Amino acid sequence: MTDAGLPSFAAYRDGTRSFVPGLRPQDALAMPLGDVLDLLRVRHGAAVDVALSNDAVDLDADLAELPPAVRSPVADRPDSSWLARTNMVGINLRTVGDLGNVVKYGLTLPGAFDAVQLLPFWESGVVKSLYGMASWHLDPAFFSEELYEQAPGLDSIGRQLRAVSNLLHVTGRTVGLDVVPHTDRFSEQVLANPALFEWMHIREHRIVDHTDAVLEQAVHAIATWLGERGPALAGETLPADADELFALDEAARLRLMFGDPGDAHGRTERRIDLVKYVKWFGLEPVPATMAPPFRGIEIDPDPDKMVIDEHGMQWPDIVISEPQFMSRVFSPMARYKLYERVDENRDWVVDFDRPRQETWDYICEHYARTRHIGNFDFMRGDMAHVQMCPDGVPADQVDEHYDIHRAVKRHIQRVHDAPWFASFAEAFLHARDVFQYGEELDHLEAAEADVVLGDLQSTVVGDEEYLPRFRRYLDDLVTRRAVPAYTVMTADKDDPRFDAFYRAGNEARMMTALLLPDMPSYVGLGFEIRDVHHEPAPNEHYTKPFVFEETGDSNVFPSKARFSDTYVWGTNDALFARLTAIRTVAEDLLAEFGDEARTRWLLPPDATGLRGLVAWTQVPESLPVGARPHLCVVNYDLEANSGYLGIPALPAAATLVPIFSTLGSDALDPTPVGHNGYVHRLEDVAPGEGRIYVIETRS
Repeated sequence: MTDAGLPSFAAYRDGTRSFVPGLRPQDALAMPLGDVLDLLRVRHGAAVDVALSNDAVDLDADLAELPPAVRSPVADRPDSSWLARTNMVGINLRTVGDLGNVVKYGLTLPGAFDAVQLLPFWESGVVKSLYGMASWHLDPAFFSEELYEQAPGLDSIGRQLRAVSNLLHVTGRTVGLDVVPHTDRFSEQVLANPALFEWMHIREHRIVDHTDAVLEQAVHAIATWLGERGPALAGETLPADADELFALDEAARLRLMFGDPGDAHGRTERRIDLVKYVKWFGLEPVPATMAPPFRGIEIDPDPDKMVIDEHGMQWPDIVISEPQFMSRVFSPMARYKLYERVDENRDWVVDFDRPRQETWDYICEHYARTRHIGNFDFMRGDMAHVQMCPDGVPADQVDEHYDIHRAVKRHIQRVHDAPWFASFAEAFLHARDVFQYGEELDHLEAAEADVVLGDLQSTVVGDEEYLPRFRRYLDDLVTRRAVPAYTVMTADKDDPRFDAFYRAGNEARMMTALLLPDMPSYVGLGFEIRDVHHEPAPNEHYTKPFVFEETGDSNVFPSKARFSDTYVWGTNDALFARLTAIRTVAEDLLAEFGDEARTRWLLPPDATGLRGLVAWTQVPESLPVGARPHLCVVNYDLEANSGYLGIPALPAAATLVPIFSTLGSDALDPTPVGHNGYVHRLEDVAPGEGRIYVIETRS
């Protein structure tokens, strides 16, 4: 039993609640999947079994032929603007364990969390980063034996992914995937398609050649290796030369080079052998970079920065030659080569006027196939802030090759007849020329992003950055097409460095995220029960280390190493109870507000940071007939009581009837608040407290 009381399965069964109040995530994951599916059947009837049926998980059938019960809940939308009113939850499959556990975790989510973003689920490469794809194969580690037992037709990871997406659709949620514009530096994609990537030649710890000519050396080395080692499967015929090898379709080439798609171990062994062979010649793909100047890299000569892996391969540290503030090199990853180079890349200059159509088509078609497998409704554009052209957004018409995330979105919308397919951009809305060239929102609008992650999750509630940044996002919300999200927590902002973010103010974050119906929000799994850490806890208690799979000793500080594959959920039952109360009242209010409610700010976030309290209500004309406006008040100052304050611009005939406090019912003064001739005067909103009042107006 938790402070929130026993889980209320009855409230879920009878339809009173869209989730199981009081059900902690770890307790949900401990439930037998059969029991969870039975609960879903009580609420959603035969649609649950339809979602698991062979017809609904037929990966060769057109999505338009799916049974109506499992089609996208936004499939009738004419465009992707719906994403701007969603509340998203990000789920890393490594933290829940497998695909079946996504369904269980869903029982803990109120319907207000109407969008689920699945972090990358492909096989991963170096340091096992989810964002360093080693192949296009889905990671078999996420296969759920429980799902297979419940529905024997779910005998592959792809069919299980489709089934889980189907079930989320049945519950009214949309589902998103990551679109990642890079792979592991020596992924199957790189080694089987070397022309889609940029290459360099390293000798004696120096990059001695990075011109386009290195590609021919890489192609020759790969073909020579295959000739020496022979085909991965007995009986296969070797191509006569490199031209014939790379003229094969990709599936045949991958099978020839690495073997049976179902043999993950065998494919990995072949790939490692090829990596060692190519590196022996000093040939490596150019690593991905972030932030201006993007181009121009070199090897750090410091021998202490050299890493030797378990295969005896040396991995030097690669750095930007002339770095700026946020310049980074992601050595484990390689970015697709989207454009040709000026003067064969002798000076690291990209020719943005010469897109490489083969690369664009490859990326778009593969992500469209993944979208088809998972029946996805939106994408999260990883590193969407990358805009490498020093001239920024073109002054004239933005063409089809401006941005790869836009290209993927448009390809799915147009070629696959899904105009509702939306784009959620991983971008942080910093100052111009920090993460990209020019203004970030200009770039994101040209990239046709619908929602932008933003960076509220990188500030502490109550600090000097929080309210000015929040206010800026609200201004952007009403003036821009790519709208900022109210982001509470992300998977990469949950490690010991960020413990201070979550020691207080969590209730203020959650209430704001849910009760601004016309502003999207995002929260990572685990926030709802996260422990308070005044000293760093073991890495298994944080979600960020589960984006990687580093184990054993690490000389990196702070270390990302884990010693267990099991995520340790928080046991902060008091926080869980308070956030459950917020989720419950928000569910009731959002149902009353309807789908078109618009926010009316009375005390907007103070851009100077001098006033910590905010207040908002809803535009009455945007509410359904008979719905009552409510006043929401939040004190983002975590140190000072608000004292008395005046709420302006409400009718003098209105009375404020208190109905909720994030501190609990015992902290709520039930006395109605009248008008004093000028304002409605409220008293002593505690640090971090949120309150809700019904606005009752005499006729």
